[in-house]
Amino acid sequence: MTPVLHVRDAAFTHPGGQGVDGLTFDIAPGEAVALIGPNGAGKSTLLSGVLGLVPRTAGEVQFDGAAYAARGMIGLLPQSTELDPDFPITLRQVVMQGRYPRLGLFRWPGRRDREAVQSALEAVGLADLGARRFGDLSGGQRQRGLLARALASEPSLLLLDEPFNGLDQQNRDALVATLRTLKQRGVAVLVSTHDLELAQQVCDAVVLINGHQLAHGPVRDVLTLANLQRCFEGTEIEIDEHTLVVPGHEGH
Repeated sequence: MTPVLHVRDAAFTHPGGQGVDGLTFDIAPGEAVALIGPNGAGKSTLLSGVLGLVPRTAGEVQFDGAAYAARGMIGLLPQSTELDPDFPITLRQVVMQGRYPRLGLFRWPGRRDREAVQSALEAVGLADLGARRFGDLSGGQRQRGLLARALASEPSLLLLDEPFNGLDQQNRDALVATLRTLKQRGVAVLVSTHDLELAQQVCDAVVLINGHQLAHGPVRDVLTLANLQRCFEGTEIEIDEHTLVVPGHEGH
């Protein structure tokens, strides 16, 4: 089976010189991989590199066997959003933004696009809130709405940057359920997280990084106390095989 994302000996480096290197891993259709490391380890740099926003300075990256990702192939749930909650826009309009990569510059949304938006809203459990003003939703609902925006392009690869920060248990459970459903549909997922419980619940494999890749493999093999202590050496954390408490992040 051709990996959705194939990374070999890759490095991504910002123009200023900071980056992450030594990256080698694959993500197959329907597989979720957790990207774990301390703040400043290069997790967001890796995600940006996959998107083509940070230059690749070494190695090889392929998307479903090709050198470049097809239009709409990659969906992104960023760690923060540029959307002003006071801006008068509905949830459905926010989710429709996810169709723009497939629409191109000169085509208006049509029936197929509206169906994709509705399907994305259903996938995150917000189908009955499409007409609600985005800023009137709870923080957790807005996060799920942004996930729906990422899903509206019908991606084969989904990138998530700390998706569980600040979520209450209800929205957390809804997001976990959504990710499991996406995996069943064959979507490949790469999720940057400090949440070891998420990795254990949803992910099939883990990539540990701290400036470069330290380990990669099945969750049970990589998330060992020895590996985590090596990855987070010198940081102010409380850690065991199941729990990682990082200052400034929610409880896991």
